[in-house]
Amino acid sequence: MRTYQKVVVSILSAMVVMIAIVTGYGMKVLSDANKAVDTISQQVDRETKKREVAVSFGNKDPFSILLLGIDTGALGRSDHGRSDSMMVVTVNPEKKQTTIVSLDRDILSDMLDGVTFDKLNHAYAYGDVELAMDVVEKLVDVPIDHYVMMNMQGLRDLIDAVGGIQVNNKIDFTLEKVHVPAGKITLDGKTGLAYARMRKEDPEGDIGRQRRQREVITKIVDKLLSLDSVSNYQKILKAVEKNSRTDLVWNEMLDIVTNYYPAFENIEQAQLEGQGEQINGIYYQILGVNELLKVQNLLKEQLEIPTNEELEIDPQFEYSFNGFIGNQFYDDRDYSSVESVEETFYAQ
Repeated sequence: MRTYQKVVVSILSAMVVMIAIVTGYGMKVLSDANKAVDTISQQVDRETKKREVAVSFGNKDPFSILLLGIDTGALGRSDHGRSDSMMVVTVNPEKKQTTIVSLDRDILSDMLDGVTFDKLNHAYAYGDVELAMDVVEKLVDVPIDHYVMMNMQGLRDLIDAVGGIQVNNKIDFTLEKVHVPAGKITLDGKTGLAYARMRKEDPEGDIGRQRRQREVITKIVDKLLSLDSVSNYQKILKAVEKNSRTDLVWNEMLDIVTNYYPAFENIEQAQLEGQGEQINGIYYQILGVNELLKVQNLLKEQLEIPTNEELEIDPQFEYSFNGFIGNQFYDDRDYSSVESVEETFYAQ
């Protein structure tokens, strides 16, 4: 696989961008922001299977968004691409909290055709945003209500538009002739993109990269939510308009401005992490049943959905053909409190 195919870039929710802009400038920029939203708005031909009643922003319902970072728009990439950065975001106005959970692009995932299991980031390549939302929804077992997608150039432009972000970089590295020194530094768009993409020199590999991606998002959000950052609102709107799309519409964003704004000031982060396995010579992340259940319940708590005591396995994959539980997971449960390891997942 060529280097540019390995690009993983974090993204910022265009919704948060609009909230920050409108909050900072009020009526002054309503017209410009409205036009930008019209440009990036693109509906999806799907509905969540996890809700009987759709989310109401007017009623302040907790909701979720799938953030997709697409590996196109920079470094010579102009094809359809893959969603090489995927994050599930939940927003709870009552708790005044936002939660960001990073999903590894290599997670072995059900592609929902009854046969295919592949890397999570391939869902976007197979079936665009609709399939990506459905596959993630099945994986984390919570409704995916909306999506926001941004490409690499969008991240770079946003960092420049807010005047850069400050980080404490732990690793001195050079990526594709872009040097990022260690220490407390201010990143511009070029170095910020490299900071979000670097993997090989990080001892934690992709996990470390995903941690830096979440850091970049929160740093940009902090700048956007400050009065000084929105002084460049036209640059911010341009960055979003050129490089993003979402199924949120203008009236929904205005409701979010009114009802959810404090939740974006308290951002919690988490990582869905498995173990690496080579299958037919291809690397995958295999999730443990306990690890996945823990993350599922974290998201459910934020969305005020009943949690589960056991991971639910699709009945059609109850009898595995590849040695994994449900064709997809490994057993990371603690058996110290049970009489016999023979009390298997299938007997529960």
